[in-house]
Amino acid sequence: MNVLRFFHPVLPSRSLRGKPVKVTVADESFALFRDEHGRACAVADRCPHRFAPLSAGRVDRGKLVCAYHGWSFDGEGHGKSASQPSLAKCDVRSMRVVEKHGYIWIANRDSDDRVPDFDFAGARFCGAFPVRFDAPLHVVLDNFSEDEHTPFVHTRLGWESRDVTSIGFHAESYDDRTEVHYDAPQRPTRVGRIFGLHPGDVFHNDWVTRFDPPCTTYKTKWVDPKTSVTRPLRITSPIYFVPETGSSTILHTFVFAETGEPYGRFFPLLRHIVTAIAFGEIWDDARFIPTVKHTPRSMRGMRLGKFDKPLVHNRRLLDRLYFANLDEVANADDGTGTIQTGS
Repeated sequence: MNVLRFFHPVLPSRSLRGKPVKVTVADESFALFRDEHGRACAVADRCPHRFAPLSAGRVDRGKLVCAYHGWSFDGEGHGKSASQPSLAKCDVRSMRVVEKHGYIWIANRDSDDRVPDFDFAGARFCGAFPVRFDAPLHVVLDNFSEDEHTPFVHTRLGWESRDVTSIGFHAESYDDRTEVHYDAPQRPTRVGRIFGLHPGDVFHNDWVTRFDPPCTTYKTKWVDPKTSVTRPLRITSPIYFVPETGSSTILHTFVFAETGEPYGRFFPLLRHIVTAIAFGEIWDDARFIPTVKHTPRSMRGMRLGKFDKPLVHNRRLLDRLYFANLDEVANADDGTGTIQTGS
């Protein structure tokens, strides 16, 4: 079953202008372009004539024109030969396309899926961005299924290595999702002062991972341990894991924030800072991930601990809910084994 039965975010809207743009999802490439009304369209990035990439062409009066022999296509995929207009069966596969949240989302034509509504009470949209990871989807998802790596890979949010034994952790596994909670002392951060964070505040990170398509929504806040008062800044970030190829994954991150008073009046400025912080956290992971990109799908032989419980469950849900009936998944060795929590 094709993963594009689900809507996937593939490109920021601002990145699609006068020229076609190539995007790839699960080894399938598509040419994105805007028609004569400015609407985003997506067709298979392969001309039905001689298989030239349509993304290498141009847009002329709202039609995508192949650079090789001038065949042209509209947003529905209807094609025409430039030199033989009467030639039949010139169409190319087209996709459902929706622009929402400043992004272009695509799905199969016959999909009944919907682009999600991001409705986070009190939170306002800050920004969105893509980051490419040089690793397969299962490796990237593993990384974002635990915070145990936080003090060693990240340098801004979260705790220092000296606090690893005082981490608060809880995880619940469900048939369609994983829910995780972490808390620990926030490491010293200069940028935190801008948002009213204080030394000794407790960093809370809660998230839910679903698989229609793979998306983890993180909710981050800071709490004064003496008064139990939550600091004004709260960040919510849905992150979509889009498999580009068998060896690369693109993360599309949407950032929302609730700032509260007295910071709300400065939101037009603070939104850029919050987005930059989120980008820095994702970039930290993207720089490290190539180190472990050859991690096998099977976990046999790994000495897993309690923090890996969500990771193991997410692997199973990824295969069952997202990849569904694909032959390569059905024939794969799961090998997720058991969690060992002893010392």
